[in-house]
Amino acid sequence: MAAPLPSRCGFFVQKKNRFCKMVPGKGRSFCGEHATMVSHVDSGVTSQKGLIWIGALINNYVIKTVTCFLFQEEGVGGSRRITCPLDPKHTVAQQNLEKHLKKCNSREKPRPVYYVENINAGRVDRDQELPEVSLAERSRADLESLVEKLKAAAEGLQQDVEDRTLSHPVLQEELSDPRNGGSAHKHLKQQASLLGHLQELGLLSRGRCFVEFGAGRGKLSHWIHRALQNPEGQGVAMETSQDLQLLLVERCSTRFKVDGKHQGSADPFERLQVDIQHLDLSKVPVLREKALPLVGVGKHLCGAATDLALRCLLDTAGTRPGTQPLPKRLRGPELNSGTGPVLGLAVALCCHHRCEWRHYVGQQFFLQRGLGPAEFSAFCRMSSWATCGPPANHSGAANHSGAASHSGAANHSGAANHSGAANQSGAANHSGAASHSGAANQSGAASHSGAANQSGAANQSGAASHSGAASHSGAANQSGAAEGREEAEQLAALSRFWSAAEREHLGRLCKLLIDSGRRDFLRTRGFSSRLIGYIDAEVTLENVLLTALPSS
Repeated sequence: MAAPLPSRCGFFVQKKNRFCKMVPGKGRSFCGEHATMVSHVDSGVTSQKGLIWIGALINNYVIKTVTCFLFQEEGVGGSRRITCPLDPKHTVAQQNLEKHLKKCNSREKPRPVYYVENINAGRVDRDQELPEVSLAERSRADLESLVEKLKAAAEGLQQDVEDRTLSHPVLQEELSDPRNGGSAHKHLKQQASLLGHLQELGLLSRGRCFVEFGAGRGKLSHWIHRALQNPEGQGVAMETSQDLQLLLVERCSTRFKVDGKHQGSADPFERLQVDIQHLDLSKVPVLREKALPLVGVGKHLCGAATDLALRCLLDTAGTRPGTQPLPKRLRGPELNSGTGPVLGLAVALCCHHRCEWRHYVGQQFFLQRGLGPAEFSAFCRMSSWATCGPPANHSGAANHSGAASHSGAANHSGAANHSGAANQSGAANHSGAASHSGAANQSGAASHSGAANQSGAANQSGAASHSGAASHSGAANQSGAAEGREEAEQLAALSRFWSAAEREHLGRLCKLLIDSGRRDFLRTRGFSSRLIGYIDAEVTLENVLLTALPSS
């Protein structure tokens, strides 16, 4: 293992399998972010900085080399670092807190013109606010009653989703590149199929604005742009900024954004950092200026975000109350409405267990079947049965996250999500209804299961939680492990009532019923829709694509 770079932080970042490259302050060995993560040795023990290399032997194999720093800071003036009150993911020197709050990236910023509070949130009904009841708290009679209601409501619905995996030639080179690992290859397959379906629907062409909801790093928009640079059968593509726009909507600040690579492109990428819940597309300046027709896209749009996106696209954009959507796929832009018409959408669905009744666009569909917010909440919880796997896969603090959040198609795990140095085993890395890990997402050389996490400089904690890029040391974050244990207990209890196969079938019925409500919403807005299995379940269990086009 190489030593730290000269004049750089001496903290070993286990997740990246290298030393931190940040520049420490004068007279320090560690950057401000990692200074609080390293164990301090009492001045009576040592006053010098030391480096200890430890080879951990397990089953006669060296599985991990842990770097541990023992040091005592010199000349720091008594200043200590505290967690930023605006964002707990980073720290700040206590004496600089006031100055930091004025420039912190998580501070409240002036709201843009297209921000309209809760415009896509749905109607608030205080009478429909019910306390959350977990499945483990319900009696067997309660659960059986819910299952009967589910089966009755699902009667007449098309329960067989057509499996149709497509591809697109623009991704063939990347798909055949051996340098792409298993995780990258998994996402490329999904993006290729999404582009194939957009092309089959007649939506993948210039002369429109693609709105990517939950864009994350913007990979889907990147490949849409690549596909339209030289469309098949059109010779040289038109290179004007007026006939194509890519609009990326993401509420979080995202690192390594792909749209940054297109800054010099003739086709403008524009990113809106705003929650879909508060986005009024009719007030976005670039849409009002160009008035291009709109196409909504999304890859694993998590839970309620799908409902927010549907309402945002169809209620605050091209389709207005009292007007009908286009009977054809393309008609001239409606200059008087502020934006162009909506030509269609293709959204990969995800995380039904994170849906909320208030935001749900299919409320009328449920009410017409004698169902209400109580049944909806229960069906959302039961939908996780479709992807959570058999009870054997839920042991200790296994890889589970009750409320994992997706941007892009990230792997979600509550108690033991090791990226770069951990092996997430088998096909059992599924959280709630939202873990996307093919058959086996393996990386690095170490397998950490149960309750063992190693973080940073040999920090081993009972059930430490790794979230995003933040590594939590010291006292372990128990929330992920607790959620994993709770889900395991629920599955163990439910296994007495239904087998794993029966629970999976019921979970898929719940997903189908929720998605059917969304299709009913699209029908009322003048669109015909389909549910398609756009990728093999071995790539991701969340493999259903919702497509819609204006009705003829």
